[in-house]
Amino acid sequence: MASDCAIDTKKYSLLEDFNVDVDVENQEFETFSLCFWVYLLDSTTYPSTLIRQVHSDMSVSAPFLVLDENKKMMLLPLTLLHKEAPDPVNISSWTEVPNVSTNAEFPLQKWVHVGCEVSRNYMRLHICGEIVGEQVLTSLMTNGANSDCSQKITLFSVGGDGYSVQGFIYCAEALASSVPVNYHYTKDPPLLLSVEKPSTSGIELDEDGVWSIVGGKMFSLDVVLSNAIGQPVHKDVKVVASLLYADSGTSVEKTIDSDSEPPLLVSYEGVEFAAEDKPCNLLNGHASFKLKITQLSSKSDKRLFCIRFEIPEVKGYYPFLETVTNQIRCISRKCDSVTPISLNHVDYPLDRGEPEIASRNRTSDFLHSASSMKRIRLGEEKMSEKNTEVRDSTVLRRYTISDSMIFKYCLGNLTERSLLLKEITNNSSDEEVSEFADQVCLYSGCSHHSYQIKMARKLIAEGTNAWILISRNYQHVHWDNVVIEIEEHFMRIAKCSSRSLTHQDFELLRRICGCYEYITQENFEKMWCWLFPVASAISRGLINGMWRSSSPRWIEGFVTKEEAEHALQCQEPGTFILRFPTSRSWPHPDSGSLVVTYVGRDFLIHHRLLTIDHICDSSERYTDAKPLQDMLLAEPELSRLGRFAKSLTTDTNLCKAQ
Repeated sequence: MASDCAIDTKKYSLLEDFNVDVDVENQEFETFSLCFWVYLLDSTTYPSTLIRQVHSDMSVSAPFLVLDENKKMMLLPLTLLHKEAPDPVNISSWTEVPNVSTNAEFPLQKWVHVGCEVSRNYMRLHICGEIVGEQVLTSLMTNGANSDCSQKITLFSVGGDGYSVQGFIYCAEALASSVPVNYHYTKDPPLLLSVEKPSTSGIELDEDGVWSIVGGKMFSLDVVLSNAIGQPVHKDVKVVASLLYADSGTSVEKTIDSDSEPPLLVSYEGVEFAAEDKPCNLLNGHASFKLKITQLSSKSDKRLFCIRFEIPEVKGYYPFLETVTNQIRCISRKCDSVTPISLNHVDYPLDRGEPEIASRNRTSDFLHSASSMKRIRLGEEKMSEKNTEVRDSTVLRRYTISDSMIFKYCLGNLTERSLLLKEITNNSSDEEVSEFADQVCLYSGCSHHSYQIKMARKLIAEGTNAWILISRNYQHVHWDNVVIEIEEHFMRIAKCSSRSLTHQDFELLRRICGCYEYITQENFEKMWCWLFPVASAISRGLINGMWRSSSPRWIEGFVTKEEAEHALQCQEPGTFILRFPTSRSWPHPDSGSLVVTYVGRDFLIHHRLLTIDHICDSSERYTDAKPLQDMLLAEPELSRLGRFAKSLTTDTNLCKAQ
């Protein structure tokens, strides 16, 4: 069994080692598809040749698949089959022959599936299961062709000749016409390791894209081993973290002082270890790290750091099986040149140069870029000067929940905040909790905290009762026995009995739980903290009708960011999908929010948070409001509703929103 759990690196080879022979005389291969996954490195000059072609009658090979000067992929005719094929002797001739090209720049340092479908009379280029172009050609092979003529062509790649690109290739095959390209795309995608976008707990995103982390303070990061189409992969391997200098990629060494701590610590069951000495096991494709950086940027010549995650069992250089974080600036707790609290949402930064979707003089002002939110500076010294008296313009009031609790909540990570809310809701009245919520909003600069704090009592109580019903005093419950109870609670809270959860929804909930066959109370609470805010959001007037709608289905079920991006690949600008972000769990201020994922005018995929006012608990607030779908379609960037097919690995169906 152990061999089934290891990562088989033999499947991955250098692109320069690629070599495939195709016997086009074989009737089965009169039309064939060359399919493969490719991971291109960024140390390349352009134009560059990806794959070349040659047969026995050629003295010089000719290009077959190239990247032009704009990094667009071009598929060229075969010299053995097509009159329009490039001249092998004339290197520049490939720029003048008919070809099939991608519209967008071919991505680097990312697994991309390529399918080159070739027939005597045409050729097609497939990217990630989608046809991106087709070209009609003239056949060289006629019924009266000389039988002595070679009918075998070799497709290959070379390295280091100045005209080729460097990278890795996976699962390269020449398929007969009876095998669809999409089958090869979905049957066995390659693996990659990635860092999940963190919440604001312990990590601040600066305007320059650098993470600011307080030195000596614990923060959390999750690492995912997934396949190239975004599905987590269960492998029995470990992941180890190390701290690097961002500019050079070299390891940050422990200081000369023998009593000093290692530069990066990992916490395991309350005990801290040097990160490189304590790998973390992958569980259902996920590994959660609690980390602490002990070295400050200010004491390292103001250099920035990054954290690398890698699989120590993997021998050799496989860049897709390791991953690094954003650049990190490690700051002091008392540093007043950097804001200790930022309410920018790390998952959805504003794309540079991309105009905000929403206009402040329009009804659709609910749609904002998260990075435009107000930043509040709270120095610790200023906090200590606060007392329990808060003065407004007319009245002096005293709250029973102390300012220290308010500041602990503002500075805490999600775990610390949830523990504080459990304590507060157990010992305070609804009025006191409401006052506490107002104060947190005041000092944090984010009004969405209020909604999460005010739902705490109900979330905790209903979650506790739900687990008692589900578990019946058992510590481990089989997942199949949980789904019915979860669905009943969800539909009741969401105030929607007409739409059930799908198998796809439950699979995502299981991934959020972090469980496999059996679920524990800890797994359940992790899932509940995501599901309850979503159900509460659906119960509201603006969203409830859209959730109920089946034609068109305005809101997809529970899908990940990666699945939404995959569904929108190669779609036209303005196509969008609504989803609930899986990285936002209570008491994160954005838990239960909607995200619009859409194809921008630049043909890139963007994500925007719908900042619908969570205070709108009463349907009276919606009486004069436009339907949410109308406000969305009024946006210049949004015009076409994207739809998932039954399987996320199949083609995307689209319907024009009316």
